[in-house]
Amino acid sequence: MLFQSQILDFKRLLPWNRTKKRKREIRELMRQKLRVQSAEDLQTWSAQVIERLEQQHLFRHARVVMFYYPVHHEVDLRPLLEKYKDEKIILLPVTHHDYIELRQYVGEDNLKKGHYDIPTPQTGTYRGTPDLVVVPGLAFDKDLVRMGRGKGYYDRFLRKLGNVPKIGVCYDFQMQDDLPWSLHDVRMDKVITPSATYER
Repeated sequence: MLFQSQILDFKRLLPWNRTKKRKREIRELMRQKLRVQSAEDLQTWSAQVIERLEQQHLFRHARVVMFYYPVHHEVDLRPLLEKYKDEKIILLPVTHHDYIELRQYVGEDNLKKGHYDIPTPQTGTYRGTPDLVVVPGLAFDKDLVRMGRGKGYYDRFLRKLGNVPKIGVCYDFQMQDDLPWSLHDVRMDKVITPSATYER
């Protein structure tokens, strides 16, 4: 029993375990901060992120853009879905048990709640590759490290996309100085907040 206890103590001291613990702490802090923001502030900040995103060359020239449907107080980009659905191919992720499927967004009336109760398009699987991916996150830092919700869906999906440009979006208070980082974490090419755009 003593030997097993010593092994457990040693594992807790490994950098990987410290990183995991720190990530867990930051995630909980961000969830708490998101919950206390007013709906009015979140709407205002989301509109400011939208304005900055629309100014991006990467967005203006992308024909196929992957967005997300906002849940848990994420930056609300839904106005862009409606505005550009007839001008661009707008994709939304559909989460399965261990992977993300892409489907084209054609309107709110075509959405149905899916995994985790997230509204998802009822169109068929999109087989192409997006020109741009807009990514939510619980936190980002100025080195463009992203922290998601811990399930790894986006990291697995983004790794498969290779060099497709990735823009993270968040509120200003979600930007951190130095996030813990693991080898499987995928960095962004840019991160947009209501007041700034960070890029490599």
